[in-house]
Amino acid sequence: MHSLLTGQLSVEQITVAIADLPPSLAGTTLVQLSDFHYDGLRLSDDLLEQAIDASNQAQPDLVLLTGDYVTDDPKPIHRLVPRLKHLQSRAGIYAVLGNHDYYCRHSKTEVTNALTSIGISVLCNQVAYPLGERLALVGLADKWSKEFLPVPVMEGLDPHIPRIVLSHNPDTAQILKAWRVDLQLSGHTHGGQIWLPGLGPAVHYLRNLKTILRYMPRSLRQILPFNLGTCLQVVRHWEWAQGLHQVGTNQLYVNRGLGTYLPGRFFCPPEVTVIRLTVDS
Repeated sequence: MHSLLTGQLSVEQITVAIADLPPSLAGTTLVQLSDFHYDGLRLSDDLLEQAIDASNQAQPDLVLLTGDYVTDDPKPIHRLVPRLKHLQSRAGIYAVLGNHDYYCRHSKTEVTNALTSIGISVLCNQVAYPLGERLALVGLADKWSKEFLPVPVMEGLDPHIPRIVLSHNPDTAQILKAWRVDLQLSGHTHGGQIWLPGLGPAVHYLRNLKTILRYMPRSLRQILPFNLGTCLQVVRHWEWAQGLHQVGTNQLYVNRGLGTYLPGRFFCPPEVTVIRLTVDS
C-alpha cells in the first residue's frame, strides 16, 4: 500500500518496569512487530524493509511477533519469510499466530511451518525461557481459534516468576486478569487506523451506530468508510486500541501493526515497538 495511505513508519520506544525481574535482565531490549498482512496489497516491501532495519538497529535481545502474517490466503507467507530471515536477535525470535493465520483450514500449519523453517519459534499455548529460567515467555493461541486455552498454561507457571505473554487479540487481557501478567504484548487492532487526536480511535465513538448498522443491508455496510460494520466486531475493548495500558494489576501493550486496510491510516502510523525492561522496585 502506498505511503500516502499508510503514513511513515514510527518507532515507539517504551520502558516497562517488571517486579522480581532479575538484575541481570535489567536493560533487556525487546522488539515487537505485528499484523504484517503480507498479501501484496496491505504492506509494501519498502515499509517491511524499514521495519526490519529499525528492529536490527535496536540490537534486541528478543524479537517478538504477535500474529497476522498473512490476510486470507496463506501462500504469501513463503514470500514473507525470506525477508523476516534478516531480523537479528541475540536470544531468538518468538511468535504467536493471529486470527488471519487460521483463516483457511491449512493456514495454521502452512504459516507455522514457514516461520519455523527460518528458525522462528512459534508458541501455541506454550512457555519458553529464552532469557533464562527467571523470566517466562508465554505464547497463546488466538482468542478466536478453538485452541485458545490459557488456563492450563497460566496455572502451570510459578507465580513468583515474572512472565511476558504474547496474545494477538488484546481482548484477552480481560481474561488474563485472573493471573499475573507482567507484560502482555498484542496487536490485532491496527491501532484503530483512524485516530482522532485527543479522543482516540474513531470506531470507539461509533458504537451508537451499531443498532443502525444491524438493519442496514450488508452490501451497504461493506462500502461505508472504514467498514464500520466489521470494525465494531474486531475487538470489544477499543479503548485498548494502541499503546500501554494497565488492566487490573497487569500491563498490556498493543502494537499498531505494519499492514493497512483501506481507507488507510490517519494519525495512526505503522509501528515497530522497542521495549526496555527495568526492575520494578
